[in-house]
Amino acid sequence: MSDTDFQLHQQLAQDCFELGYFPLCRVLLMNDCNYPWFILVPARQGIVETYQLNTADQQQLWIESAAFGAHIMQQFQGEKLNIAALGNVVPQLHIHHIVRYADDPAWPAPVWGKHPAKPYSDDALQACLAQLGERLPAGFCFTASI
Repeated sequence: MSDTDFQLHQQLAQDCFELGYFPLCRVLLMNDCNYPWFILVPARQGIVETYQLNTADQQQLWIESAAFGAHIMQQFQGEKLNIAALGNVVPQLHIHHIVRYADDPAWPAPVWGKHPAKPYSDDALQACLAQLGERLPAGFCFTASI
């Protein structure tokens, strides 16, 4: 099965803005302005767990995750980066990258279930995208038409 067969899970499409892609992953922004919250989704259909990716894709996933994580921590001046792949609600493999601050609404607990999502206003979304920056990690193609 090729990545041309890839379809983003309906829940992720509903809850997120698509920002662009790396060679392996699609990059999403969760529509919750409580936190700078991004999601990397390997563009491989039918994958639920990381061990189901072939070795090359496993390595590429961690390369993209590390590069993107370093970038968002620098751009958003975070204190901690939470990275998680839960998949309890959305079975499609996806990796959350959440920039955390000691004064964010859920600190120090995990963000899940702490506060209702606060959707981005148009201005807040544009400010977040501007803060994400123009010089994104190598291999990232920004495609958002938000």
